[in-house]
Amino acid sequence: MTDIHQLENKMRPLKLNGMLDTLELRLSQAQKDGLGFTQFLELLLEDEVQCRANKKLSSRISKAHFEEDKSLEAFDFSFNTRIPTRYIHDLATCRFIERKESIIFCGPVGVGKTHLAQALGHQACRQGYSVLFTKANRLLSDLGGGRADDTWEKRLRRYLKPDLLIIDDFALKEFTKTQAEDLYELIDQRYRGSSMIVTANRSPKDWYPLFPNPVIAESALDRLISCSHVIPLTGKSYRALLRPDKSLEKEVVTV
Repeated sequence: MTDIHQLENKMRPLKLNGMLDTLELRLSQAQKDGLGFTQFLELLLEDEVQCRANKKLSSRISKAHFEEDKSLEAFDFSFNTRIPTRYIHDLATCRFIERKESIIFCGPVGVGKTHLAQALGHQACRQGYSVLFTKANRLLSDLGGGRADDTWEKRLRRYLKPDLLIIDDFALKEFTKTQAEDLYELIDQRYRGSSMIVTANRSPKDWYPLFPNPVIAESALDRLISCSHVIPLTGKSYRALLRPDKSLEKEVVTV
């Protein structure tokens, strides 16, 4: 019988790392359960396929640049009964990406907008889609820098490339003329061709006055809003539970 080390030496050049990781386990299982050659090979191939799928998922998550590792499983829907749970779970199927639709989460701070946006982004990564997460101010600063050093088109392509672009903290303040033009170009080129998730403290109807040019505002926002699931989030703030003095507050109240 071929020595296990000889098998490993043949697997390494082929980069069969999934098989390498489980080879000894599968050999032991084959001997214990009396597996046939076909069954043994099938198990090893499944290990390799799973290993490669896990690596691809890790790569997609890394390239997404999420701020935190957030998932729907970790979101406490019971905390705030005003959250449209069924609607969000339906969006988690990522059919909205297939249909080139977008999502707008709007509402006060602390209700879970960023968590849900990243959680849906994580779901998209699991299903094989490319994702990029960014803060709105970071995106605008990056594109603005591209105008200064003549790399604007290259930088814009970075935000056009992913299947799903997540822009967090949109419309916090008024946009400059250049920022408004950059947003228009970004939205226009992604419109009906790929998906976005946008989070904002303001309702979409309150975004228009933030643009210095009402024509650009109408053109950009009409494209974004018309193909979006607009989901207002209201209710209790999760952040109040995370305050470092929360336990002390309870003690003071009960005294």
